[in-house]
Amino acid sequence: MGLELHHTPVMVPEVLEGLAVQPGGRYIDATLGEGGHTEAILRASFPGGQVLGLDADPEAVSVAGERLSEYGDRVLYANTNFRTVRATALTFDFVPVHGVLMDLGLSSLQLDAESRGFSFRRPDPLDMRFSLDQRLTAADIVNTYSQSELADVIFQLGEERAARRIASAIVHHRPISTSSELAGIVAGASGRSRSKIHPATKTFQALRIAVNDELAALQTALEQTVSLLGHGGRLCVISYHSLEDRIVKTFMRRESSDCVCPPSTPVCHCNHRPTLRQISRKVTKPSDSEVESNRRSRSARLRVAERI
Repeated sequence: MGLELHHTPVMVPEVLEGLAVQPGGRYIDATLGEGGHTEAILRASFPGGQVLGLDADPEAVSVAGERLSEYGDRVLYANTNFRTVRATALTFDFVPVHGVLMDLGLSSLQLDAESRGFSFRRPDPLDMRFSLDQRLTAADIVNTYSQSELADVIFQLGEERAARRIASAIVHHRPISTSSELAGIVAGASGRSRSKIHPATKTFQALRIAVNDELAALQTALEQTVSLLGHGGRLCVISYHSLEDRIVKTFMRRESSDCVCPPSTPVCHCNHRPTLRQISRKVTKPSDSEVESNRRSRSARLRVAERI
């Protein structure tokens, strides 16, 4: 398979700088995808660098394995959600590490798969599971949740202001079986026709997050990374919407603070000790040239912290 067919990883120079990749270093790519970031890390960590790649999607692991076959035992694979990152690293005896990367975006592989329903541009089945071992699907949510439950999901996880109208329209048109059918219903109910993004984008985001329990998985994974990093090891996280970025920002701020007591507490009693140092309090965004050449990078936001 030619490399031109693969998903283009975002912010590669910024990721390599953020991880401070060094020859012989050991790194965890907790969201392997098609292996683009892992390949860049393997090249930059030559000679001797290793990467442990995790992904909940077995197809992604297979595609990445083919792409990275020339690197042999310098790359290890685990078909698992990154919420198990600590247990997985211990299983592979891959602790401590010099860096952990999480790229929270969807890959082209997932968007282009006609059986997954992530794209609203084709009549694909409403699935949206990262792993087929999961039971809940987007069809389950769309066709069985009450109108109020649907509105809550769409508003809270999609930050969609028209959530109530969209939920009402979905319930009115049930049963709904394909992603393009759902997208049309959402577009008709959202009341937006001049936006640069498709009016179903936020609703699809909400459904995907709900199906895969993404926010809870992210929080769990972040909490496990600190114990995996050696002194000076780096944590790099690329997020694509405010819900993810808020979790990452809050986690890094908390772990780099001397005190985590509520602001109203007159005297500190938490005994918290910082475990991370934020490399920059400002979020890093892709360059204008990257956004121009890779539109999927436009909403990417990178945050980096270092183990102390």
